[in-house]
Amino acid sequence: HLELVESGGGLVQPGGSLSLACAASGDTLDYYTIGWFRQAPGKEFEGVSCISFSEGDTYYTDSVKGRFTISRGNAKNTVSLQMNSLKPEDTDIYYCAARLNSDEDNGVADCEHYYAMDSWGKGTLVTVTS
Repeated sequence: HLELVESGGGLVQPGGSLSLACAASGDTLDYYTIGWFRQAPGKEFEGVSCISFSEGDTYYTDSVKGRFTISRGNAKNTVSLQMNSLKPEDTDIYYCAARLNSDEDNGVADCEHYYAMDSWGKGTLVTVTS
């Protein structure tokens, strides 16, 4: 069973930067696609960015392209999300989620479907405000 723990959320002014980290335990991320999701009040989860941990393929939702970068973390079994040029509309709880890879999956395109994820962290709050 994969357990995920997020860290790095906080308060930042518009135009600022934050880096989120997700630490996994219970299995190696080499077998997973993992990423970040956010949920605005009253809305469904939105896939922000995902990475196929072993292959390095990435996905970004349109609203964060060119501003956010997902990568394997420096520590073993971790994933990072570098968020630059933050906007007030990026304010949300950010959840780390992962899916065990299989021959039937759609690769990082599954980031568009939060229900494809098997394991979830508890989330970390990102607030962008002046």
